[in-house]
Amino acid sequence: MKIGTPKETFEGENRVAMTPASALELQKLGHECVVETKAGAAAGFSDKDYKDAGVEVVKTAAALWKAADIVAKVRVPDDGEMKRLRADQTLISFFSPVADEAKMKSAARKGATVVAMEMIPRISRAQKMDALSSMANIAGYRAVIEAGNNFPRFFTGQITAAGKVPPAKVLVVGAGVAGLAAIGTSTSLGAITYAFDVRPEVAEQVESMGAEFVFLDFEEEQADGASSGGYASVSSPEFAAAQLAKFREIAPDMDIVITTALIPNREAPELWTEDMVKSMKPGSVIVDLAAEKGGNCKLTIKDEKIVTDNGVTIIGYTDFPSRMAAQSSTLYATNIRHLMSDLTPEKDGVVDHNMEDDVIRGATVTHDKEVTFPPPPPKVQAIAAQPKAEVVELTPEEKRAAEVAAFKAQTKSQVTLIGIGAFLLLAVGLVAPASFMQHFIVFVLAVFVGFQVIWGVAHSLHTPLMAVTNAISSIIILGALMQIGSGSFLVILLAALSVFMTGINIFGGFLVTRRMLAMFQKS
Repeated sequence: MKIGTPKETFEGENRVAMTPASALELQKLGHECVVETKAGAAAGFSDKDYKDAGVEVVKTAAALWKAADIVAKVRVPDDGEMKRLRADQTLISFFSPVADEAKMKSAARKGATVVAMEMIPRISRAQKMDALSSMANIAGYRAVIEAGNNFPRFFTGQITAAGKVPPAKVLVVGAGVAGLAAIGTSTSLGAITYAFDVRPEVAEQVESMGAEFVFLDFEEEQADGASSGGYASVSSPEFAAAQLAKFREIAPDMDIVITTALIPNREAPELWTEDMVKSMKPGSVIVDLAAEKGGNCKLTIKDEKIVTDNGVTIIGYTDFPSRMAAQSSTLYATNIRHLMSDLTPEKDGVVDHNMEDDVIRGATVTHDKEVTFPPPPPKVQAIAAQPKAEVVELTPEEKRAAEVAAFKAQTKSQVTLIGIGAFLLLAVGLVAPASFMQHFIVFVLAVFVGFQVIWGVAHSLHTPLMAVTNAISSIIILGALMQIGSGSFLVILLAALSVFMTGINIFGGFLVTRRMLAMFQKS
């Protein structure tokens, strides 16, 4: 079949749904590829790049829609594109089935198949096709860059001859894909980063990235904050009130706030109120990634940047992925290529639209002249937070009895090992000369002491510890150096090889140790 990609008609959209690299992969599936001229120009892909990749380039959008059996694009098709959609043609794009119900019904009446990329279910097998996550990752990164561009100070703290510069304080509301990308970028720039999410299981992810998780003093906090679809669920009114109270408390201390809270096919919840904005310091920045659905900030204006009376900049851009068109196009085109791989299981260029497949069924909104939205829940659910098993508290008497039993078992095993060791040592002493026994006893004691020392080291430090011991044990290099002066060529050669190999062991051991220990240090 022929897969075509038109030039995006949405004003300011720079992305393209097919790149020269993805076209090569699509051709391996048995498909032909066609693009409209200059479709990828804004993303840095010329018509020549496509032609070199074996892609046919047509001059008009009408010719593209007429030639293609499958049309892959980025934005929701406009009315003109919907008129060009024909029976038995497949459209793959973001489609917004809730907001564009009329377009969905129109596609069904025509007999066209529409696959909405934002409806890809969040299950493990579908991660490679999850365009929402791909674009959210870019948006989270870009949000921090935009904030930095409008923030009048450094992100990182500095001590200079001219004085001390405190680090910026960044709050990321929502620790999904976009939130985690924003956290990673913020911490890498040196800011003190805080994060909040209604799902408690993301706290460890946040802290592992060097940020501090904001907890609420709320009895029912985040008990059911994760839904089976992989997104946050709607919070209770009591929890929402406690959340707003916490935000009001910390708002005056924050320099930058990045809000990412958004549930698909819903309006964005209001999390940053007008009074919170007024309590922030002049020069502070708010980046609202939910602006397209109304915004998490009360004062957000879609697709605009405003400055409030108290000097707070609020950014409501909705085109963050488009501002990094080359990167976002590459990721989005890869998502579509993986989807086409599932639609072409035999790699023979024949599409098998299997509605029994969780991923294909979940993303399909019209098929066989029927509206298939909303889809049924996937058979394989996204992994949500598992309830913690109840820990049975032991009574003081039971704890004491368990400790005594463990001590007795440990003592018994140690006495047994010491007895066996003493017997073996005695047996060796009966047959070995006295000079040997002196060195052997020192060796045994060294092994015993070394074992006891290493046994007390945290498991996370075993690798750097072993690297150091390897480096130190390479003291045998002294023996090799002493033999280099030998008169025999063979001995000199072997000694030189020994010096070379033990040198690698010494320098490599200390290098590995340094890099491993750096992982446990905060910059």
